[in-house]
Amino acid sequence: MSRTQAREEAAFRRGDVGVDGAATEEVKDKAETEHEKARDGFLRGRAWMGRELLTWLLFRSESSEPLFTFEKQPVSVLLADKLVLRGISGEVVESTMRGTQAPYSPLVKRALDRGLLVHQARLRIEHGERVYEVSLDAEHFDLKGGKLPELTSEEEDDRLRERLYLAEQLGAIVQRVQEEFLTLRASKKWAKETVPELKAWMKVAD
Repeated sequence: MSRTQAREEAAFRRGDVGVDGAATEEVKDKAETEHEKARDGFLRGRAWMGRELLTWLLFRSESSEPLFTFEKQPVSVLLADKLVLRGISGEVVESTMRGTQAPYSPLVKRALDRGLLVHQARLRIEHGERVYEVSLDAEHFDLKGGKLPELTSEEEDDRLRERLYLAEQLGAIVQRVQEEFLTLRASKKWAKETVPELKAWMKVAD
């Protein structure tokens, strides 16, 4: 058996090609491959990806512009109350900030500029006229301490259905935030535009 035949047989056994020698899966472009790598890293609980997301979200939330539109309504996010920053090296590897405006303080930007990233945050999510609150942890990105908009239904059964609906909406919005970040993170724009913008934003005049 020649080397070419051996490689073809090995590829067939791995399931990379079918009996006709053609690839069993469509060839994916580079952007799609990078997006899947980013998603895989995020879903595997790699804290660094979650920290990048939360840090980017802090950066984006300082603007008054909505992050995106969800079900024809704009979605805006603010970080409030408590922020936990973490890093992997340096004199300080964890710092906790508390206060209504703490996430947007110069102290936080200086910490980020020195290598820390946002590890835990309390989010205030505005979707149209509805306001949600939820805490997120970069480790697994679980939703904790969720606060739903005030219920409008009066009957108990209707209130339960409304509560379930709003909880689903909150989960879907957070999922959309992840997708927005992962799409950007896998694109060329991340390195060429977003990272320089983040670095410039972190610089605070002494």
